[in-house]
Amino acid sequence: MRAMTSRPNGLGAGAARSTVLRSLTLAVFLTGCSDSSPSVAPSTPFGDQPGPSFTAGTNTSVQLARSTFYHPIDVRRETHGWELEFKVTPNADIAVSRVLFPAGTHSGWHTHPGPVLVQVLSGTVSFYLATDPTCTPIVRTAGDTYIETGEIPHIARNETTEPAENLVVYFAPKGAPLRNDAPDPGICHF
Repeated sequence: MRAMTSRPNGLGAGAARSTVLRSLTLAVFLTGCSDSSPSVAPSTPFGDQPGPSFTAGTNTSVQLARSTFYHPIDVRRETHGWELEFKVTPNADIAVSRVLFPAGTHSGWHTHPGPVLVQVLSGTVSFYLATDPTCTPIVRTAGDTYIETGEIPHIARNETTEPAENLVVYFAPKGAPLRNDAPDPGICHF
């Protein structure tokens, strides 16, 4: 592991990393297990309505938290055949949102400035990539995860009659928009 710079609070590199990782884990856990029901704007289903060339989403995203890493983080962990490497440069943001998909809604085509971790909390969400000329859905149901690199335009759709909800963790440069709209690539027939 790369040594971290000293902290004003006197924590050493290992303790600071451990504190950051525990805090991140707790934040994601508490956010995912919250019983609160945030108020959300109404959504419009895609149904028979013609879609715009720049697809605006019809789902609702509620940002729960956003903070900045001001010190570098470099963690590598291997345990029983399992491996994780996590590196973050200073001035990178992490944000957590709940993304609500009423039946028949979608995110619109978009990209992200960095990787995105998606946990499907309820329902079923189908993801489509602009780089797939066959427009084959990547289907995830409650309890499943999905990881996006961010740079490939994609769309998430709830193609069922039941609502769906995702917990999303974004990594981005400090202050950058977490989502950038993208034009419809014209590969899918919806």
